[in-house]
Amino acid sequence: MTTGRRRGRPAPLRRSGLVALTGLLTFGAGAYTHFTHDGGRSNPGDGTSESCLPAAGDAACAGRLPVTHAEVRPSASARMATTPGAARKPARRPPTKAVPARPGRPARIAVAQLGIVAPVVAIRADGGELTPPSDPSTVGWWSGGAQPGAARGSAVITGHTVHDGGGAFDDLDRLRTGAVVTLTTSRGVLRYQVTGVTTYRKRTLAAAAGKLFDQRVGGRLVLVTCEDWNGEAYLSNVVVVARRIA
Repeated sequence: MTTGRRRGRPAPLRRSGLVALTGLLTFGAGAYTHFTHDGGRSNPGDGTSESCLPAAGDAACAGRLPVTHAEVRPSASARMATTPGAARKPARRPPTKAVPARPGRPARIAVAQLGIVAPVVAIRADGGELTPPSDPSTVGWWSGGAQPGAARGSAVITGHTVHDGGGAFDDLDRLRTGAVVTLTTSRGVLRYQVTGVTTYRKRTLAAAAGKLFDQRVGGRLVLVTCEDWNGEAYLSNVVVVARRIA
């Protein structure tokens, strides 16, 4: 968060569109969201390294996108046995338990770390913009993307930030890696674990949009809200990426 800058929007604008995703298109044909968003930044006080956002099939990322609170694991060559005289062998990583696909329409989101409990309704991109529900305590799931629980694709949920409180995603930038996001859907309850929380300036978000909202990646959850109200416009967006664990 920028010091001295109001995060939310003034009360007279609390019913206006919050997240403008200019040029938002259906991803089925490989098109991506186009943002008119300059430079990414991390939350102050947190160790940050530049790395690429998760995306399927990308051996190298263009532009080295900034990722805050990203889950960083040492390479196998760095994890060596330390017993004196023992052969130096890479440590074995426990196998990842596969989670069966269970796509469904989301009805409620809960984030215990932030005290968030909010209803979820389906929304569509209108004129290239993805606007959260007018009720700031309700969040919107982009119905043109993946459903939560799907085996592939980014399930995108966006919500309001209000400067004096009352927005469902007021404190989204305070979420930390490892936090659990729970979604209640038409198929049951899903749990996701946060792998990255990033605040993007506008131009950087435009460059990262193809990866953030990719529908070819393994199933994941992406949460979005606005940030850095300067009295006239929002300068940034907070983006949370989470992987399904149950």
